[in-house]
Amino acid sequence: MAEAAQGTPVWADATFPDLQAAKDFYGRVLGWTFGEPAPEYGGYTQAYADGRAVAALAPPMEGQDAAAPPLWTLYLASPDVAATAEDIRRNGGRLVLDPMAVGEFGSMCLATDPGGALFGVWQPGTHRGFEAREVPGAYAWAEVFTRTPEQSDAFFTGVFGFTRKVMRDPQIDFAVYGPGEGDPVLGRMTMGEGDFPPEVPSYVQVYFAVPDCDAAVAAAEEAGGRMVFGPLTTPFGRFAALLDPQGAAFAVIDLAAAGGEQPAFD
Repeated sequence: MAEAAQGTPVWADATFPDLQAAKDFYGRVLGWTFGEPAPEYGGYTQAYADGRAVAALAPPMEGQDAAAPPLWTLYLASPDVAATAEDIRRNGGRLVLDPMAVGEFGSMCLATDPGGALFGVWQPGTHRGFEAREVPGAYAWAEVFTRTPEQSDAFFTGVFGFTRKVMRDPQIDFAVYGPGEGDPVLGRMTMGEGDFPPEVPSYVQVYFAVPDCDAAVAAAEEAGGRMVFGPLTTPFGRFAALLDPQGAAFAVIDLAAAGGEQPAFD
C-alpha cells in the first residue's frame, strides 16, 4: 500500500464511558462488527465494515477527565510526527499529547488548531490506517467546524502544506484543503453566529458512509441518538449530522444520493 500523502485523513477513533453501549449503537447504525479489545492499549477495540478496519472505540484513558464528552478524533497522516508536532507549535496550534510510539503500529500526537478543534497526527508503522473508505460503514469525509476560519486556514495550510479553495457562495463560508492541485482531503466550515450554541467549541466532524441516509437516521434515533441537522441532499450526497447517545457528534452520508449542481471553488 502506498504511503498516504501528508495531511490525508488515515484513521478515526473515539473514547466512551460506556464502551459496550457505543458498540451496540454503532453496530446498529453503521453495521460495524468489532475485534477483541487490546488490554495492553487500554481496551482499544477496532471496528470493521465488511471485515475491513474502519475506526476504533475505546474506554477513557487513565487520567482522562471522565466528565469530558465523547469526541470522534480524526488522524492526519505524517511521515514524521515529531516534525509535524513542531510545525503545529510554530503555526499557533497546541499539543494535547506529545509525540509517542504506539508499539509497532506507528506514532502519534494529539493537537488542537488555534480555534481549539482537536485532531490527531498518525505516522504509520504496521497500522496503515483505514482499510476501506467511502463504502457503507467506512470513513467518507471530514470537516473542521471553526469559529476562527482565518486562523484555521493559515494553520492547516502552514502545517500540512495544503492549498485552500473557497466555495463561491455568499451565504456559506466553506473551504476545502488539499495537496496542491489534487483532490481536497478536508473541509472547513465557519460556525456562524446563531447557528451553534455558544458553548459548542470548534470541532472536527467525521462523516461515515451509509447506503441510505434516512434509514441510518431512523436507526440512530431508535437506538437513542439524536439528529442535529438534516437529512439534506447536496451535490456531494445526502447527509445528516447526529449525536450518539453518549454525546459524540458524527455525520452519515449516502454518497450515491447526490443532487444539484457542483459548486464552484476559487
